[in-house]
Amino acid sequence: MSAVHYESWGRYPKHNPAGVIKLFWKDEIPRLDNIEGSVLPYGCGKSYGDSCQNSGGILLDTRGLNRLISFDEKEGVLKCEAGVTLSAILDFAVPRGWFLAVTPGTKHITIAGAIANDVHGKNHHRAGSFGCWVNCFELLRSNGERFLCSNEENPDLFRATIGGLGITGLITWVEIRLKPCPSAFFYYESIKFDNLDEFFLINADSDSEFEYTVSWVDTSATDGSLGRGIYMRGNHASPDKFKLPDLPKPKQIPMPIQAPFINSCSVNLFNLLYYHKQFERKISQVAHYDPFFYPLDAISNWNLAYGKNGFLQYQFVVPFGSERDSLKRMLRIIARSGMSSFLTVLKTMGDKPSPGMMSFPRPGVIMAIDFRMTGEPALKLLSTLDEIVVDVGGILYPAKDARMSARDFQLFYPQWREFSKFIDPKFSSSFWRRVIGN
Repeated sequence: MSAVHYESWGRYPKHNPAGVIKLFWKDEIPRLDNIEGSVLPYGCGKSYGDSCQNSGGILLDTRGLNRLISFDEKEGVLKCEAGVTLSAILDFAVPRGWFLAVTPGTKHITIAGAIANDVHGKNHHRAGSFGCWVNCFELLRSNGERFLCSNEENPDLFRATIGGLGITGLITWVEIRLKPCPSAFFYYESIKFDNLDEFFLINADSDSEFEYTVSWVDTSATDGSLGRGIYMRGNHASPDKFKLPDLPKPKQIPMPIQAPFINSCSVNLFNLLYYHKQFERKISQVAHYDPFFYPLDAISNWNLAYGKNGFLQYQFVVPFGSERDSLKRMLRIIARSGMSSFLTVLKTMGDKPSPGMMSFPRPGVIMAIDFRMTGEPALKLLSTLDEIVVDVGGILYPAKDARMSARDFQLFYPQWREFSKFIDPKFSSSFWRRVIGN
């Protein structure tokens, strides 16, 4: 397979591995310390920046490690190989009455990738991060040693690997806990809000009654409409309470060509139309989990819409107490820049601590914004936003980053020195070398 198929989802920056080793059997993985150069596991490549890249080194393609091993249908405990995707888990578990306890905005990632980036979802205020639901996993080090890692066995390696960006070793299999679900459907409400202050009012009224909450925000809006958007809140739909539709037939729309469809004109028009597409203040509906959790998965290779230069996602958390002023400052800067985003996600995070030593999720308000990579203008804009995040004690998400400075990373994650003790000497990534320098 050509190197282009091993790029990151944001397609920036461009990296080329020296080689790729495909793995198929968890018990037949070669001695990694005999391989020339550094190694890094690579799953589905859905990390947006360079945390899944190892320029000049070797990528270990784990997608062949894709087998389910065991399932306790009474307790909802699933054991599977590292390359199993969240999509495959849902296909298996939902008909049996179980669902992922935590899921990000795409189901096309591997379970090991979910652990390495300690992903979060719409229910962080209830369930915490993905790592909170991991029982144990096997970690293969480059010298051939295999460690069972859990809260009880090798707990330091367990903590370092959750959110550890894939450089503590190779996860071969994982055991996680699922949560019961009454059906494949969700009841949810969509509520229009006129500005950022109104978002916080709706959110305060939603977190206690709804397990899943998230908002889309119009970053091109200004003045009294600053931060307007659509708030979505939902719960699992039981057939005892709702008339459920038939299961939809799977379908996916292909992105026909690589072209920069995303530009200032198209984004502003999209934001205007998307906000006004909902005529009523609030609408309610029952829908399958796919459009509720994974709307962008319906378009294969949607990242091609940003053109050959790719895009940057800017995802951050700002702590409670500073959230309103800091978000308003950032939204004003983005609107004035003319580089507004068509995909901006806003929600609050809970206080359930992650077990991961380097994990990103924490209490506060989280926003994720996609920007077309326009070179210096985009980089300068994000550097300006960095200053606000730093000033209020916020933090950026490494799994979505392609350009944060080494200074800022080390400020955001002062525990990196302690974490470094657990890095496998053979493992490295373009991201880690960028922010640490080795």
